[in-house]
Amino acid sequence: MIALRAVTKRFGERVAVEDMTIAVRPRTTHVLLGSSGSGKSTVLRLILGLVTPDRGEVTVDGVRVGPSTQRALVERMGYVVQAGGLYPHLTAYQNAALAGEAHRWPRARIDARMAELAALVGLDDETLRLYPGQLSGGQRQRVGLMRALALDPPVLLLDEPLGALDPLIRAELQEQLRRLFAELGKTVVLVTHDLREAALLATTISLLTAGRVVQEGAFADLMERPATPFVRQFLTAQTLVPAGLESGR
Repeated sequence: MIALRAVTKRFGERVAVEDMTIAVRPRTTHVLLGSSGSGKSTVLRLILGLVTPDRGEVTVDGVRVGPSTQRALVERMGYVVQAGGLYPHLTAYQNAALAGEAHRWPRARIDARMAELAALVGLDDETLRLYPGQLSGGQRQRVGLMRALALDPPVLLLDEPLGALDPLIRAELQEQLRRLFAELGKTVVLVTHDLREAALLATTISLLTAGRVVQEGAFADLMERPATPFVRQFLTAQTLVPAGLESGR
């Protein structure tokens, strides 16, 4: 289990996360939902040990995240960022194979793992020979997912992984992620501002604003029993049709 307990993190005068407590259950998909600046990405960085809380603690399977434990814990996590975060001078295959190379896997083992993952995310050999600048946004995200899964980590952290994609490609990849999460059975923490994405993928949603969790639960809980006016406003803002468009005017 991943847990934040009464965590506060400031950057100068700005409070990024304030007195936050979150528990991510094993083999579930926990979505951090909220608008820009709500603290979602900071939570991922705290889990990864990239930043240290000013107060409180972050633990992974009971081990406190800190300088002495970060390296071992990070090796158990796959991390996917927006647009894939690929190195432009490496082919798609080389990007995806980086973790195996770093662990000095034999070439045959790397090739076998890459073939397995390419089939999983729907990429062919020709695409894997291309450089990131030659790939579509959706293909780059698939390569980023391959790289995150290369070592078969039990935990996946995804930071707005589909944020820069056009709506049709985004919807296609959302469905693919839903299938993959169910098939792989990993613990997933996913950051998004997109309500549809949260509804489709989440076991549990933590809705954040100003560094705090304002409501947590299943999507149906938030929709049917919003805890505050902000929750209701956030949910309806993404579902309302502008006046005049309902009838095509």
